[in-house]
Amino acid sequence: MEMKQKDVEVCSQDSTASGCSSKESLSVGSSISSSKFRRGGILPTAICLSKAAIGAGVLSVAAHGAEVGAVYQMVCLILGGLLTLASIRMIANASVETGCWSYEDICEELFHPAMSLFTGFINVCNCLGSAAGYLIVCGQVFQVIFQADEKARNLFVVLVGVFVCGPLALARHVGFMRHLAAISVGALLLLVGSVAWYWGEHGIDESVDVDSFLLPGSGATVFTYMNSINNMVFAYNNQFNVPQLTGELTPAPSVHKMTKVALLSTSLCFLLYGSVSIFGVLAFGVGDNQKDTLILDLMPARKEWHVVVSLFAVMFSVLTCFQFHVYPIRQFSAYAVRKLRGLPAKAADEEEEVAGDACCGRSLARWLDIACALGSVAIAILIAVVVTSLRTILNFIGAFASAYVSYVVPPLWILALRRKGKDFSWLAPEILFSVALLLLGAFFFVFGTYCAIKGA
Repeated sequence: MEMKQKDVEVCSQDSTASGCSSKESLSVGSSISSSKFRRGGILPTAICLSKAAIGAGVLSVAAHGAEVGAVYQMVCLILGGLLTLASIRMIANASVETGCWSYEDICEELFHPAMSLFTGFINVCNCLGSAAGYLIVCGQVFQVIFQADEKARNLFVVLVGVFVCGPLALARHVGFMRHLAAISVGALLLLVGSVAWYWGEHGIDESVDVDSFLLPGSGATVFTYMNSINNMVFAYNNQFNVPQLTGELTPAPSVHKMTKVALLSTSLCFLLYGSVSIFGVLAFGVGDNQKDTLILDLMPARKEWHVVVSLFAVMFSVLTCFQFHVYPIRQFSAYAVRKLRGLPAKAADEEEEVAGDACCGRSLARWLDIACALGSVAIAILIAVVVTSLRTILNFIGAFASAYVSYVVPPLWILALRRKGKDFSWLAPEILFSVALLLLGAFFFVFGTYCAIKGA
């Protein structure tokens, strides 16, 4: 027992994205801090989860609201929040019942390694697209504040990616970012304040009347409506971090605690997205008056000191999102390396202890983890330099990757888990809801991707 406790302590200190089971690493309960904002607490976990969602998506919700009207936009945000709550609870259930803390490990436990690889690939696409979106936002902030040309913007994106995102991508734990996440959520409130100030200073935009504010414009098509849903899916998407954050809950992983986390994080997201949607349309109008993001909308007021501060705050906020999206990529890389080495999906470090090469194995895994993190940053930089429109990338990622990760995989996990029980019935309420969510997710994944491509 004493030897086992020593192994757990080493694993807790040295594990990276490829690390040990979180149940084991969190079993050292005597040393857990009683602080309310400790790593693994409900409030800091909710802040981290909300920060994984609140990023570039908040900057484009007003543009979609201007196209489809406030009524449709708010209905989508409400339904999206409810679906997100259900999805997070499903993921937490699967994580706790299987004892796995990544999408890849859960898929292998319940299905097959091929499912793990496919899901991991989609998750990587989701996270790389999101990370590139954050760098695009940074480039837009730089252009608005300094009136920079395209060449200077690209250079700035590269520098930020190398010297800011690179180090952030190497953080060991998602919970490590809880303090920066709390500050960055507060920083986004400055953006809401600036948009509300612009509305109060300049009044309601001349292009806005009651009908254009509440109802969709005459040019709205099925692609417009679907791309608004795509953006909503992306805006709420934080499910890729749920397995890891569930495993980091203290003193032990719990579905009940993760449900509280989901309620807090989703409520915060809804309040922010809803307020930005309303203020953004009233302040900047509809049609051609509404730009790609709120950053570009604020360009006429770029000389106001509080607008400049809010724009820098937005840049800081999206940069803190970066690590949350790189971590799942590192998990997928660690999973792929373990499979190539012939190690089981879980408890890889214990297998290495048996083989007698634990130190060598951990050292190799750590270097590969660093290479994966920095490689992810390099790819995100490349995408951000080539693609300059934020809405284009968010619509595609929201449909293709976020919908699959959020609404296709979690109900599949629940169905696989419940089918193992003796009392399984396709008519049970949980099963019927899981099937309905699966079909809805498949619709978002297929038709949403088509609309994103056609509407680009």
